[in-house]
Amino acid sequence: MAWSTREVADLAGASVRAVRHYHEIGLLSEPERGANGYKHYGPSHLLRVLRIKRLTTLGFSLPQIAAMGEADDHFEAALRSLDEELAATVARLRRTRVELKQILSEDVPAAPEPAPTGLTDADRAYLVVLGRVLGPVGLRAHERVLRRLREHPAMAEFDRLPAGAGEDTRRRLAERLAPHVGALHAGWAELKGTTADAPRGPQFAEDMMNAAIHDLYNPAQIDVMARVGGLPGAPGGPGLS
Repeated sequence: MAWSTREVADLAGASVRAVRHYHEIGLLSEPERGANGYKHYGPSHLLRVLRIKRLTTLGFSLPQIAAMGEADDHFEAALRSLDEELAATVARLRRTRVELKQILSEDVPAAPEPAPTGLTDADRAYLVVLGRVLGPVGLRAHERVLRRLREHPAMAEFDRLPAGAGEDTRRRLAERLAPHVGALHAGWAELKGTTADAPRGPQFAEDMMNAAIHDLYNPAQIDVMARVGGLPGAPGGPGLS
């Protein structure tokens, strides 16, 4: 029995256009033609089209399938190679999932209260560090101050402050923030001992907090923090929080 192009395509669940494309790129050999000039496909052509379709669903590209040829030994070797690649991919994805679970469980600040909203990426990262080096009392105090600090309009300018901001810009911004920061610190006496319950000790916590500030904020922002700590009405310290 011989089939037409449309018939072999229908039997294989492919389109006529796909079958013709397989011919064009050398994936499917040309069948004999009848007296009427029409192609006559047989079972071998059907099996080849089915194999091509199956391989593409497994992730092989048409050039890869062409490189395999039609010999069974090449076909088996290619499948074994793909199986090895998939096994490696599965193993990698499993390791990634384990790492993600660790990040989700460990890198979320152990906050007694929900973390403040409207934070910058730098602020969020800083809170992550605080959550790892401070105790519950110290962390709660810093989060409360940060929540109130974010209410000041000048914080939007602080967030946008470029690393190369001029002297006058940094000075004026520090002057605007100093009274607000001073009032916040005066309102919470617990801020004076935020590292007292740090699991690894006060000095370790302070060193980590200072390192985080210098790593997460740009030089101009750090300069404003230092100026705020040195202006009248503002507490001393390395940062706004």
